[in-house]
Amino acid sequence: MSKDILKIAGLELESRILIGSGKFSNNALIPKIIEASGAQTITVAVRRFDFDNPNENILSYITKGINIMPNTSGARNSQEAVTIARLAREALKTDLIKIEIINDNKYLLPDNYETARACETLAKDGFKVFPYMNADLPSARDMQNAGAAAIMPLGAPIGTNKGLQTKAMIKILIEEIDLPIIVDAGLGKPSDACQSMEMGCAAIMANTAISSSENPILMAEAFKDAVNAGRKGFLAKLGTISNKAQASSPLTNFLRN
Repeated sequence: MSKDILKIAGLELESRILIGSGKFSNNALIPKIIEASGAQTITVAVRRFDFDNPNENILSYITKGINIMPNTSGARNSQEAVTIARLAREALKTDLIKIEIINDNKYLLPDNYETARACETLAKDGFKVFPYMNADLPSARDMQNAGAAAIMPLGAPIGTNKGLQTKAMIKILIEEIDLPIIVDAGLGKPSDACQSMEMGCAAIMANTAISSSENPILMAEAFKDAVNAGRKGFLAKLGTISNKAQASSPLTNFLRN
């Protein structure tokens, strides 16, 4: 079987798990999480860049050769997101950007309207845009038309570990949007990642589920295995579901003379 490569935004990835860099008890864990998860792409909040203090600069802990995708965490509208994205490109010399626009302090839900506006501006500016959004088809279409490289719907509110609560809506996006769908936020268990991949998602994003576990390194490995299993299940095409029981072996003429 040939390698199953995810081609996205000019990248060719063997790994279909993206990881976040926040919430770890110690930044020194990050290279170990990268290795255990097999991830080739990591997202980093631009506000965590600190080139004057290597010990505090999150970039100092990211394994060489890993794709760094800055995110606009902290942005409350499209103008702020665009400004942060341009700062990130200047600092890292990358066109990759994950748009996060959140002005809801209680549930931390992304603002789809402002996200679509930022997506349009940044795509025209040459960015490869990965918008984080509520799982909503009209908004996803707006982002696709604006030039997004992928669509990143939440599985549940960020940081909750509640799992794939938007499954029905994500399935609609998979069927209707002609871009890779990457489930982001809320996945709490490896089985959530597996289920996302079985549905046909191109990849998943994980952070809190790994960083908040008792053994983050082992959990990162578990997510890697789950993503691979789910992807293989999708490629193999899942068996049909029947309302009636069906014997796996013929029952007729058994033990008859």
